[in-house]
Amino acid sequence: MQPKQRYIIALDQGTTSSRALIFDEKTRIIGKAQHELEQIFPKQGWVEHDPMEIWSSQRSALTEVLERHSILPEQINAIGITNQRETTIVWDKQTGKPIYNGIVWQCRRTAQQCETLRNQYQDIIKAKTGLVLDPYFSASKIHWILNHVPGAYTKATQGDLLFGTVDTWLLWKLTGGHVHATDPTNASRTMLYNIHEHTWDQELLDIFEIPATMLPEVRPSSSVMGHAQIGLAHIPIASLAGDQQASLFGQQCFEPGNAKNTYGTGCFLLMNTGSNAVESKHGLLTTLAIAQDTKPAYALEGSVFMGGAVIQWLRDQLGLIRDSNDSAYFASKVTDNEGVYLVPAFVGLGAPYWDPEARGSINGLTRGSNRNHIIRAALESIAYQSLDILNAMQQDAGLMIRTLSVDGGGTQNAFLMQFQADMIQADIILAPQPESSAFGAACLAGLATGFWSSTTEIATHLTTKKTYQPQLETTTQVNYYQQWQHYVKSALSHTKSNQPYPANHTDHP
Repeated sequence: MQPKQRYIIALDQGTTSSRALIFDEKTRIIGKAQHELEQIFPKQGWVEHDPMEIWSSQRSALTEVLERHSILPEQINAIGITNQRETTIVWDKQTGKPIYNGIVWQCRRTAQQCETLRNQYQDIIKAKTGLVLDPYFSASKIHWILNHVPGAYTKATQGDLLFGTVDTWLLWKLTGGHVHATDPTNASRTMLYNIHEHTWDQELLDIFEIPATMLPEVRPSSSVMGHAQIGLAHIPIASLAGDQQASLFGQQCFEPGNAKNTYGTGCFLLMNTGSNAVESKHGLLTTLAIAQDTKPAYALEGSVFMGGAVIQWLRDQLGLIRDSNDSAYFASKVTDNEGVYLVPAFVGLGAPYWDPEARGSINGLTRGSNRNHIIRAALESIAYQSLDILNAMQQDAGLMIRTLSVDGGGTQNAFLMQFQADMIQADIILAPQPESSAFGAACLAGLATGFWSSTTEIATHLTTKKTYQPQLETTTQVNYYQQWQHYVKSALSHTKSNQPYPANHTDHP
C-alpha cells in the first residue's frame, strides 16, 4: 500500500479573517479556507475582537480545508501558526473563558495612559524592548483590562488569569488548555520583553502593574509546542511567529541587509540586521526576527501608513477610478509625472518624519494636469514613502539594500513595482510564494519536524516569479526624490517644518 501524501498546515489568523492553508512537500498550496472576523467598535478609536470568534473561525477554517480537499488528519505532519501581532487577550486559567474582548493592535484607548508614562519611562522601554511607548503594543492593553474588568486585578495577583497574544490563545485552545506559550517574535511586541536578555522584564511589568504569573513561556519560533487532537490524530503544533516576521522568513530574508516590503492597506518594511540589535535614530522599531540557529536575530521595522489606502481614497472619495486595479492603466497614460506630487499625510506622517499633525496635499498642478497625473502621483507616493523608510534603515544599520523582496496586493500593480525599483535603484523581487506569512509559518513548522531538512531544501522548490530592474537614470531619480522631500516638508506641521531638515533624507541607495 502506497504511503499517503503528507502536508503542513499554516493557520494565518489576521485582523479581518482567519485562514488555513495546506502546503505540500514541494511548497505548493494545495488548498485554502477563510472565515471573516467581526470588527467591534465600542467607542471612537476603540477596536475589539471576540476571542471565542477568533478561535471558532480559525477552527472552522482548519476543519473546512481538510474536508474540502479530502485530506485526513493523519496526513498532516505539523501545524504552524502566524498571527496579527499585539492584539491582547486575557482569560480565566480555570474556566478558559476570556474575561473581556481581545483589544486589537489598532485600538487607541490607552493613548492617555501612554502619554502620562512617556516622560519618565520612554527611554527605559526603548532601550529594553526596541519599541516606542505606544498604545499599539500589548502592555497598556493588559493594564487597561486588569483595571476595568471588576475583580480582574485581584484574580491576576492570585495567579488565576492568563495573558496571550493571538498565537498564545490559539495554542492554548488547540492543546485543550495544556500549553501556555508564545515565541520571541510575538513576545517582542508586548513592550514587556527584554530583547537583549531574552526574558520577560520585571521592571517593565512593574511599570504596567502586570503580575508575571499571567505571562506565557517563551519558546523558539520553530519548535514543537504541543499537540492538537483532530479526529484520532495528535498533530504537532511546531511553529509560532508574528505575521511580519513570518513574512520575512517566508521570503527567505535570512542574511543581514535582506529586506522585504508587504504592500497592503499600509506597507510593512523589515530589514534583517542579523545578530545586531540596531538602535534606530529615525523612529524605526527594533524587533526580534526568526533565527535559523540558536543565535538571536533582529530586524528593523518601519510602516507606511497610507499604502493601498491611497488608491482606495482615489476610488471612494475622489471617484477617479472605479476599481483599484485600474490605477496602473491610468498612471501609464502619462509618460511623466510632470511635477505633480501627492503627499498622503491623511493620518499624519510616520517614520522618518513622525509628525501626527502633518496633512495631505496635492502639489505642482498646472492647467494641463488631469486625473491621470493625480492617479500616477498617488502610486508614486507609495514608492516614495517606502524609500523614506528604506533610507532610514540603511542609515541606521549601515547596510545597503541590493534587492527588495515584496509581497501583498500591491505587487500586482506593475506600474508601482517598476517605479519602486526605479526609486530604490535596486531590483524588486516578487516573492516566489505570495502567501509569505503563512508560508513562513509552514516552513518553520516543517523544519521543526523534519518535513523539510533545511532552508536550502525549501529553496530548491521556489522559483522567482518576476523581477523588476531599475530603468530610470540615477540623476532623474535623485531629482524626483528631492522634489518629493520638498513637498513633504511643506506638508509637515508648523513646529516640524521649522526644524532643520535632516540631511540624511536626501541620501539614496
